[in-house]
Amino acid sequence: MTESATEPTLLLTARDVAEIALTDAEVIAAVERSLAAQGRGQTVIEPRVHLVPESSDKGHFNVLRGYVAPLASAGVKVVGDFYRNYERGLPSELAVLNLFDPETGALRAMVEATGITSMRTGALTAIGAKHLARPDSRVLGHIGTRGTAYWNVRLLDGLFDFDEIRVHSRRPESRQAFADQLTTDLGKRVTVVEDWASCVQGADIVVEASRLPSPQPLLKTEWIKPGALVVPYGTMSAVELSLTDIMSKVVVDDWGQCKPGRPYGALREHVDSGRVTWESLHAELGQIVAGLRPGRETAEEKILFWHRGLSTSDVALGHALLEAAKSRGLGQWLAFH
Repeated sequence: MTESATEPTLLLTARDVAEIALTDAEVIAAVERSLAAQGRGQTVIEPRVHLVPESSDKGHFNVLRGYVAPLASAGVKVVGDFYRNYERGLPSELAVLNLFDPETGALRAMVEATGITSMRTGALTAIGAKHLARPDSRVLGHIGTRGTAYWNVRLLDGLFDFDEIRVHSRRPESRQAFADQLTTDLGKRVTVVEDWASCVQGADIVVEASRLPSPQPLLKTEWIKPGALVVPYGTMSAVELSLTDIMSKVVVDDWGQCKPGRPYGALREHVDSGRVTWESLHAELGQIVAGLRPGRETAEEKILFWHRGLSTSDVALGHALLEAAKSRGLGQWLAFH
C-alpha cells in the first residue's frame, strides 16, 4: 500500500505484535537508534503527564509523547500502571501506542503496546549497561518481577552472559515463577533470594524495578560494590538519599522528565532536594550513545543510571513493528480518517 496522507490506519493487536516477534537484536537496535537521535538533538520528548483516577495507591495512567526525526514518526502512548492487577490476572502495565505522520497529523497506526513497554524498558536498561557497566560484569542482582523485569534480564544476559543471576520480589510466588521462566528461556539457572541484601550485595549490575506503594529506602548504599552499575527505575523510590553520594557518575535518560517539579521516580527526592542537578549530571544516555560524552572510563567507577522511560523508544519500536507488519501483511487496515 502506497504511503500517503490518506493511507488507512493499521491496527496491530497483541497477537500481531507477538507474531512479528522482533528479535532481541532488533529491539536493541531500534531503541539505540532513537537514543542516538536524541543525543544529536533530532527528537522531541515531551515530559510525561499523569492521570490519577482515584489515588496513586491504586494506580495511574502515564501519557508519553515524542517525535523521532530520522524515522519521520511521532507518537503518543497511554499506559496504565496499576500494581494490583495481578489479583485479576492482568499485567501491571497495559498500553496503547498511536503513531502519527508528523507532516499531516494523520494516524498511521494503533498498536497494542504492553509488549512494547516491556521491551523498550529492557532495551534501555541493557543499552545503559552496555555503555556504563564493566564489560566483565558477571553477577546480576534484579529486584522486582513486573512485566518490564523479564526483558531487563533477558536483554542484559544477551550482552553479558552472566555467571550468576539473582532475583527477588515481594511475593514469593511471583519471584519463583519469574525465575523459572528465565531459567527455561535463558538455559541457565536463575536464583531466587529471600531479601534485598542477598540480591544486591556483590552484584556487578543492580537493577531495582520494584513496585512499592510508597517510597521506602530498602536498597542500602553500603551494599554497592566498587565498579558496580546501579539502575533504579521504580515509580516509588527504593533507594537511600546517600546513594548518589558514592557515585562517580549519574546518568539519566532525559533530564526533562527528571528535573524538579516532576512527580514520581527513583531519584525524585534526590532531585527535589538538590542532590542531583543538571550541573552535577554526567550525561543523558543519548549523548553517550551518540559519542558526545564518555560512558564508563575506569573499572572502579560506581555509576548510577536512572531511566524514567522515553516516548521516543516507544515510537522507535512502534515504527519497527509497523514496517515489519506492512512487509508481512499483518494487522488490520482501518478507514479511520
